Amino acid sequence: MLPKKGWFGVIFLILAVSLALTAGCGQKSGTGGGPQGEGKLTGTIVVAGSTAMQPVIEEAAKRFMESNPGVQITVQGGGSGTGLSQVSQGACDIGMSDIFAEEKAGIDAGQLKDHKVLVQAFALVTHPEVGVDNLTKQQIQDIFTGKITNWKEVGGRNQKIFLVNRAKGSGTRATFHQYVMDGKEEAKGDVEQESSGTVYQIVSQTPGAVSYLAIAYLNGKVKPVKINGAAPTEEDISTGKYPFWAFGHLYTKGEPSKVVKAFIDFVLSDEVQNGLIREMKYFPVKGMKVERKP
Repeated sequence: MLPKKGWFGVIFLILAVSLALTAGCGQKSGTGGGPQGEGKLTGTIVVAGSTAMQPVIEEAAKRFMESNPGVQITVQGGGSGTGLSQVSQGACDIGMSDIFAEEKAGIDAGQLKDHKVLVQAFALVTHPEVGVDNLTKQQIQDIFTGKITNWKEVGGRNQKIFLVNRAKGSGTRATFHQYVMDGKEEAKGDVEQESSGTVYQIVSQTPGAVSYLAIAYLNGKVKPVKINGAAPTEEDISTGKYPFWAFGHLYTKGEPSKVVKAFIDFVLSDEVQNGLIREMKYFPVKGMKVERKP
């Protein structure tokens, strides 16, 4: 039988070992590196689709990869139609889209899961020297159907209108067609472009040019024009005064994988919604007071 001092020694040793094991377990659970501390994330994610959403999703992907070095995310454009087609075919993990999947012909929306992650405003934009600050919806419809061909007919300079259309698969064009043109068919125009970046370059460099862009692309070399006196601001959109906006969707084919879900959750986090999204001229999806459905 151990003497009294010996028992104290055994008890002390047991406590010391228990404390060491507890400390070790705590250290292990804290080294996960995932955004929610659920363990280290690994894998690849391919995102494709809307060029209007592309800048903010690219930046979100960059920040996510900095916190999760085991994850590789590739973000490609191509337009909303391409994003919806590719995610439906399994050619990408996430399809970016300005429109609901139900609004795209040839897409089985029942196979796709919709993750609305932001609100994006679009602006009618002109070359900065056309001399117009505001247009009514009727005037815009007359311009894009070819009834009005000179800026002087709507109070601007004596300058021929150079019409820049978006490609048929563009989600931005679909939103413009539905909420600004009220379904009226656009004229062929002088040129048709898919990429938001290319549209910006053409309008900024071509006298008399007019088109439309996500406001994330505005930086002073094109002129945004008000619609019925309303501007593409969060206030005018949320109160229903400004019609030219859309939800930004990240579509997955069914439920997302663990790593894809983690990335979408990151985009929906307060850090991104009230930080990056506002910084890049989009609006948080959680604050919208106006609902739209397919």
